[in-house]
Amino acid sequence: MTGTQTAGRRYGGRDAAQRQQERRTRLVQAGLDLFGTAGYASVSVKQVCSHAGLTERYFYESFRDREDLLTGVYNELIATITAETAEAAAAAAPDIDAQLRAGLEVFIRTLAGDARKARLVLIEVVGASPRLEVRRREVLHEFAALIAAVVGPPPDPEAPSNRQLAMTVMSLVGGVNELLVDWTLGHQDATVDELIDLCHTLFVAAYRTISNQPR
Repeated sequence: MTGTQTAGRRYGGRDAAQRQQERRTRLVQAGLDLFGTAGYASVSVKQVCSHAGLTERYFYESFRDREDLLTGVYNELIATITAETAEAAAAAAPDIDAQLRAGLEVFIRTLAGDARKARLVLIEVVGASPRLEVRRREVLHEFAALIAAVVGPPPDPEAPSNRQLAMTVMSLVGGVNELLVDWTLGHQDATVDELIDLCHTLFVAAYRTISNQPR
């Protein structure tokens, strides 16, 4: 049997592409477990592979290096959190206050409920590489755009311009991010409910204020 035929064989009902995806998933999970506990700088490719129960050969079939794995783990977490946050906000429509609370609750509880995710998303990716720093900034803007889509355009004809709205929600997103970093590092002893209540209060207050401002 040729190498090509061997590569195409099915094992346990799974073809080669499915098996590769399963290996990638195991590596992503290992990356989350290790980067989210020991920290990105302290974890080697060899350690990731050992944790995943795979050889380094299989690491390099899916990722170029540790940074590529960190990026992959980060992007998967962000994709899931973004989708769940948007879904929760949409389900609470059309009440904007309820939408803001629903979205914030999913976002904050997802990170606060898993120390690995919080550390990776809020701390480990910061300054890990120029490429990841660009991606991290993109993510902040993506969340700001998600919130802007919930609260704008305001129905009041005297409402602020889109530029003012964009600056406001970016300020709020940055504030929530830094508050959660502080909380994750142990500098805040608030409960998760208190975090959600505070962030919701700030978002609603900002929305009500800018909705009544002239252009």
